Amino acid sequence: MSKKLLYSDAIQELEQIVLSIENEDVNVDELGVKVKRAAELITICRDRLHSTEEEVNAILKSLGD
Repeated sequence: MSKKLLYSDAIQELEQIVLSIENEDVNVDELGVKVKRAAELITICRDRLHSTEEEVNAILKSLGD
């Protein structure tokens, strides 16, 4: 079973991908793989932010009762 990727790790990997693309360190053969991985990381981050927002809202709602 694989370890769940932490938000901070996903962001760090995404930043590295963006940097390598901006610096033109990625050849055409790697570009598709890098862009696909970046999309996966963005999805992971978006999902994690959404679930955290829901948790915080639930906590705030329970405090308001």
